Amino acid sequence: MDTTRGMENTELTPDSVEQSQETVESPLIVPPPQMEAVLEKANGLYQELAKVPDGNTIAEIVQNALKLLRDQTNRGDVKLINKSFKELRYALKIFAPYRDVHKVSIFGSARTAVTHSDYKQAADFARLMADAGWMVITGAGGGIMAAGHGGAGAKPSFGLAIRLPFEQATNEFIADDPKLINFKYFFTRKLMFVRSSHAVVLFPGGFGTMDEGFEVLTLIQTGKSTPMPIVLVDSPGGKFWKSWQDYVNNHLLAQKLISPNDLHLYKITDDVAAAAQEVTHFYSNYHSIRFVGDELAMRLQRRPTPEQLQQINEKFADICIRPGYRVSDALPQEKDEQAIAELPRLVFQFNRRDHGRLRMLIDFLNDLP
Repeated sequence: MDTTRGMENTELTPDSVEQSQETVESPLIVPPPQMEAVLEKANGLYQELAKVPDGNTIAEIVQNALKLLRDQTNRGDVKLINKSFKELRYALKIFAPYRDVHKVSIFGSARTAVTHSDYKQAADFARLMADAGWMVITGAGGGIMAAGHGGAGAKPSFGLAIRLPFEQATNEFIADDPKLINFKYFFTRKLMFVRSSHAVVLFPGGFGTMDEGFEVLTLIQTGKSTPMPIVLVDSPGGKFWKSWQDYVNNHLLAQKLISPNDLHLYKITDDVAAAAQEVTHFYSNYHSIRFVGDELAMRLQRRPTPEQLQQINEKFADICIRPGYRVSDALPQEKDEQAIAELPRLVFQFNRRDHGRLRMLIDFLNDLP
């Protein structure tokens, strides 16, 4: 696995850029004659951008930004879009050198004391993941977040901090690290947590932990996020997540607000070694997925045998719109992903509904000899 060298933080942070730009005042509503001149100049820019890789997409971003002028968008809304864009661009820049390294997001209470067993659990788990070559992402605060960074160490750690008027001082393990990113908005921060992670592990926490846990479950249940392991870790002998499971069973499941198969989207344990095993085993055969037209191409480390393919067709026919799974090499549409071109594919027309069953299929593939 490519661990990639560290990256110097040689550019301004989102905060400092934001402050410097606040000193420059410019009208947001451009008179029609000036707007025509702006659009005419922009057309030349679009043509030049089309000549560079991904330039067409960048041109579309510029075009949509100019539409804010045309639409006479409220200044406050324009500032929100601008700040959000800057936060995302900067965060993506910091994560870019490590895109090929597996990362786990750790959530839990900022109020957990260093002497609490949950703190030790989180530190031990993070240490196990770092030893396995994974990187750790936390919210950069105290409690469980500090335990995650302390257990893993600074080198394999990312901090996604949020500016709050209380309870969110950056922990000592990540405070001066170039992989610390400060966010103004929860939604941009949460997007980077999910987009940058290959697994999510939750320790006991409050409203924030519940919010993050339910959100990632919702994203995977609805197919808005790619499959990933979700593990809920209790204190040894603890009942925090077991009580949460009782609520899920007695209310969500009992009233048919979720499917029984949705329970396969996560695992509850009080053993950090089992939690680490759940995360790493998820990628023991499964690599990733990509939709190509109406078909799902599941990239694997090992090519299923004809006998195993027959088992898959028998056990998981219910999530195929048309009967029949097939094993394939990389599809022509995947030519832009040369780094994984040699991986075999399990290709089928997924119903895009039963993501709990899709997770069960991934587990079945990972358990194959």
